[in-house]
Amino acid sequence: MVILLSVIFFFIILRFAVTLFNFVSNPKLRRVTKRYDDKVSILIPARNEAGRILNLLESIAEQEYSNYEVIILDDNSEDHTYELCNDFAASHEKFRVIKGQQLPKGWLGKNYACYQLARLATGKYLLFLDADEEIENGLINSSVHRMHVNNLALLSLFTDQVMVTFGEKVVVPLMHYILLNLLPIRLIYLSKNPAFSAASGQFMMFDAAEYHHRQWHEMVKDKVVEDIEIMRQVKTNRLKGEAILANGMISCRMYNSYNEAIEGFSKNFLAPFNYSIPGFMLYILLLIGGPLIVIATLNLQLIFFMCGIIVLGRTMISFLSGQSDRINTFLHPLQMLSLVVIAVSAIQKQLTKTNTWKGRRV
Repeated sequence: MVILLSVIFFFIILRFAVTLFNFVSNPKLRRVTKRYDDKVSILIPARNEAGRILNLLESIAEQEYSNYEVIILDDNSEDHTYELCNDFAASHEKFRVIKGQQLPKGWLGKNYACYQLARLATGKYLLFLDADEEIENGLINSSVHRMHVNNLALLSLFTDQVMVTFGEKVVVPLMHYILLNLLPIRLIYLSKNPAFSAASGQFMMFDAAEYHHRQWHEMVKDKVVEDIEIMRQVKTNRLKGEAILANGMISCRMYNSYNEAIEGFSKNFLAPFNYSIPGFMLYILLLIGGPLIVIATLNLQLIFFMCGIIVLGRTMISFLSGQSDRINTFLHPLQMLSLVVIAVSAIQKQLTKTNTWKGRRV
């Protein structure tokens, strides 16, 4: 039992150390006053986004950066996405919408949509955004500044998450929770090792020259989690990539309900573990089973020590991600239960090859 408890506390303390490193290093996009005018192509793949995409388009039209173009690709939507975007583009000269081609064999839908968009872009930088987001003033200029000063081939931002329903609040915070106590974010940029790779497809800004030369989306055309795979390829090719927190400059409501969030998260939760089911299961067992074993000892000193570390870690992660520390701490047991549900679903989909998203098999 002593050896088991030692392993559990080593795992808990190690994760806390990663969280502390992220908290102290504060990996966020900074607002800058220096003005840039490089042309940015804002590229938006959209499939069945009629209920949300206008919020994004309006937020882009209202921001202060002037030298940009917006291209929206309707990826064979079954709703009124194309009509809504077309009407918006008719009254905004920098916006245009196109219909995507039929999906070729060997490609996944979003990857092919991004590939088509990049071929039409004329900007110095290519900025891929998801259709369910909203941006704030300062985002584009601050991102271009980051690309300049760090000589980046790719900048990715982990967006702030908007959560409305109770179901969202017991699932969506898991994204930042896993990220910020599993990976020292600064090492994505500082380390040349591709093992330190993470990214978010919700915001991917590329140096256009490097993108057109490498064709990143074609390189990962059959990958479910293309964002992480592209960052790995960037680093493998000895280029510079960086992924940091959005610092309130871009937000996204990913899902509208508990079931939708579970379905969405289980689609790609194995990716950070390189799709290793044993490695993923070991992580889940230590993360959730470990604290239960500590509680079962009835040793109050160990229990209080463990709870203190967990609460402090949740507080730091909530601060970094712009979320409520009180809500996340209170809901922590339910979030861990939701993680078990996600894990079971993710493993089942991986083993049976039945992963689907937006009506397509992935």
